[in-house]
Amino acid sequence: MAILVGSDTRLIVQGITGRDGSFHTGQMLSYGTRVVGGIRPGKGGTTVAGVPVFNTVKEAVRETNATTSIIFVPAAGGADAIMEAAAAGLPLVVSITEGTPIHDMVRVMRFLCDHDTRLIGSNCPGVITPGAAKVGIMPGNVFAPGRVGLISRSGTLTYEVANELTSRGIGQSTCVGIGGDPVIGSTFVDILRLFIDDDGTDLVVLLGEIGGSDEEDAAAYLAALSAERRKPMVAFISGRSAPPGKRMGHAGAIISGGVGGPEHKVQAFRAIGVPVADTIPELGELVARQLG
Repeated sequence: MAILVGSDTRLIVQGITGRDGSFHTGQMLSYGTRVVGGIRPGKGGTTVAGVPVFNTVKEAVRETNATTSIIFVPAAGGADAIMEAAAAGLPLVVSITEGTPIHDMVRVMRFLCDHDTRLIGSNCPGVITPGAAKVGIMPGNVFAPGRVGLISRSGTLTYEVANELTSRGIGQSTCVGIGGDPVIGSTFVDILRLFIDDDGTDLVVLLGEIGGSDEEDAAAYLAALSAERRKPMVAFISGRSAPPGKRMGHAGAIISGGVGGPEHKVQAFRAIGVPVADTIPELGELVARQLG
């Protein structure tokens, strides 16, 4: 089993005719993802890589029975694209778009309260269930099917850790990049809940970074679980050498006013018995050791 995406995923691409949308449509098709349609207002009736293009998400869902959307539209239109997908009834939306204004994302989150849609992102690498479906921009060759779930705020770190695990013969059930913006659709806790209920995931790797309190929230959630519900877990916190007040890569990766510091995040996990690796090779060793 896996979470969020799989061989039954029917994907539409919002912004399919743009440079990034068209390129990654081809990459996802090559991986084996069932891309059933694309969206670009005014381009309905055309095709991209053999995929039919529609003018609206509602039309695409009606004609293709799509279950998921991935968004590659410019930042100014990112919020509207998410809300259009949710209004069309899609249960899963993955927004790759980088730079969506925070106030727009606040509006999106309020809108999603009235819709049964799970949002991943924005500013994320997407979701991959190795060997079944890639809904994102990650290099599919570094992932392998297995039973380790992976959640990360960083796209590049996701690829590096997946490659480390794969090189050790450790496959992944699903890998989820939640994004590094201050306001995102799904948190560590949201995805942890799915992995804990997934029979195909034996261990979870959490890749955090400085800024915000999402990692501490995840540790508090795990601490409240019964022993029977807990699964083995390994964590890694990036940006531990970043000076306070310096943004490192992501808009949400900043230590401000004493909040978001790396050591507090590390201590939060270690306090509940979750080992925290100092390096990626050490993370691979810890995972291998816990899997036995």
